[in-house]
Amino acid sequence: MASPLPIQCVASLRKSGIYLRTAALSINTRHYSSKKESIEYLNQSVVPSMHYQKSLPRLPIPKLDDTVRKYLAAQRPLLDDDQFKTTEKIAHDFQNGEGKQLHEELVAQDKNNKHTSYISGPWFDMYLSARDSVVLNFNPFMSFNPDPKAEYNDQLVRATNVVCSAVRFMKTLRAGLLEPEVFHLNPAKSNTDGFKRFIRWVPSSLAWYGAYMVNAYPLDMSQYFRLFNSTRIPKKGRDELFTDEKARHLLVMRKGNMYVFDIVDKDGNLVKPAEIQSHLKYILSDPTPAAAFPLGVLTSENRDVWAGLRDKLIAAGNAEDLRSVDSALFCLSLDDESMRDHIHISHNMLHGDGCNRWFDKSFTVILTKDGQAAINFEHSWGDGVAVLRVQNEIFKDTTEQPLVNPGSAAAAVDSASAVRRLKFNLDSELENGIRRAKENFDSTVSTLTIDAMEFKKGGKTQLKKSKISPDAVAQLAFQMGFLRQYGQTVATYESCSTAAFRHGRTETIRPATIHTKRCSHAFVLQPGQHSVEQLQAMLSECSNYHGQLTKEAAMGQGFDRHLFALRYLANSKSKPLHSLYTDPAYAAINHNILSTSTLSSPAVNLGGFAPVVPDGFGVGYGVHDDWIGCNVSSYPTRNVHEFLQCVHKSLEDIFTVLEGKPIG
Repeated sequence: MASPLPIQCVASLRKSGIYLRTAALSINTRHYSSKKESIEYLNQSVVPSMHYQKSLPRLPIPKLDDTVRKYLAAQRPLLDDDQFKTTEKIAHDFQNGEGKQLHEELVAQDKNNKHTSYISGPWFDMYLSARDSVVLNFNPFMSFNPDPKAEYNDQLVRATNVVCSAVRFMKTLRAGLLEPEVFHLNPAKSNTDGFKRFIRWVPSSLAWYGAYMVNAYPLDMSQYFRLFNSTRIPKKGRDELFTDEKARHLLVMRKGNMYVFDIVDKDGNLVKPAEIQSHLKYILSDPTPAAAFPLGVLTSENRDVWAGLRDKLIAAGNAEDLRSVDSALFCLSLDDESMRDHIHISHNMLHGDGCNRWFDKSFTVILTKDGQAAINFEHSWGDGVAVLRVQNEIFKDTTEQPLVNPGSAAAAVDSASAVRRLKFNLDSELENGIRRAKENFDSTVSTLTIDAMEFKKGGKTQLKKSKISPDAVAQLAFQMGFLRQYGQTVATYESCSTAAFRHGRTETIRPATIHTKRCSHAFVLQPGQHSVEQLQAMLSECSNYHGQLTKEAAMGQGFDRHLFALRYLANSKSKPLHSLYTDPAYAAINHNILSTSTLSSPAVNLGGFAPVVPDGFGVGYGVHDDWIGCNVSSYPTRNVHEFLQCVHKSLEDIFTVLEGKPIG
């Protein structure tokens, strides 16, 4: 059983399936011992990258009684009295009968698989078995902040620097020289050269305990090996993850055309930055027209349809070029368009026109004509912890130690020989498949609306002075906003990383509670019926309960993953599902109308994703020192602009009450 995580650590582990708070991502000072090493590696960590991996605590399986109790507590604000009585009866029947048996089997299975976590296999299976398009349904984006030096945002300069920094990150990771992912509660003790020199000699099987003694919490890094040279391969029924660490080339896309060239030489070193710049310049000036049948749009198709078309592509003699795509270190998409505003950036980085992306790559760096940059990543292989680390490191490296500058001359090399444009053999069936994929893509993305809001009247600093959790306030504002707009309390999802455990994935925080419902009703439906002190007490109650839910989730003590694993086990044994899983209330709580996700990072400007259900909102948000930002998506059944107005009004009311004033 894992040692409990302190609440400060828990707060930093709260994230969506997408994001991890930056506090948990220590980007450490670099120490170089030679010029050569400074080119090849980002840093040379005293502690090997995977030093803590063997001794990470195992993800605990919650007690069934606790899971049922928490499940019912989360259902209470969503159901009327009669519905709740029915669900309560079903849940207790599950708890005392079939659920008990499944739980015992799950615990026994977990004891026989101590190398992993009980959720890892089922979670991979869930993602890889999903047949929906990865676009909008799974792939999120995180956009980079601009380089503070404006001239370095030139598309060619920035693309070259990003590619070089990504290779340096990859080399540092594979050499075991990347700083391990550690959350330092007391960095003055644990994030020091002295402690690192000590801990490196502690055996890997005990290293986690050594860190724990000085209030440092190493995080799971098992997903990192899928960052580079990796792709999700479509297969009928269930996709596969493919990785080929021997490949040395980059995949570049422009105008739907695909190019490859080596960015690592035969000795394993970074190709000279001036040569990489020359090759990218060659691609940017290539007069080849936009691809008439852009293959990339196939990666936006239904997975079974794409699997069938991929088989046809291979049969038509394209196996070698597809292998080049799949094994590339990562994908760099060079867009010919400049961005108008944040909303344009969100649409472009989340989906674009579908032609200049390979959505199946583990991650794609997108760079627009005006130098706006973002990462769009495939979600099955990992939960964003690794991607955010890459993004932070690339941003830090490109802004502090760029390897090319605006005055750098591209190397006088034969880029025409070094760069290969992939040319696919397409018959009429494949051409029709691409045409249909593009039509489906355009039809789907045309229904997506994205809007943003900035609340400038307060943020983290003021909330902490009031002893109120900033995340709890953001979540409460979403509850109040939805109630004001639609008159309901609905299923809400906030994901939390369980990376403090070996092969941890995520757990769900359920922000819609009896406390937020009571508080929302008081603010929205009963203005003037409560004193300022009563409203302040309700805010405090919401904050405390949200903090408790967050702590439980980060410690693997939520209920969602446990119920999911029990259901997966029943299905795998072809057992009939208990009525708990066929109860309409179970379907409703998993139909997450408010899907929310937070991040705050010096590298990231904004992040976003689509709603997870047709009648939902996809809410990306960040609580900053003195402002709160939201980037929200919806389909036509919801009005995102009005929702953000309601959220803004809710934040105004909350801050007014915290200042001791009555709300109007």
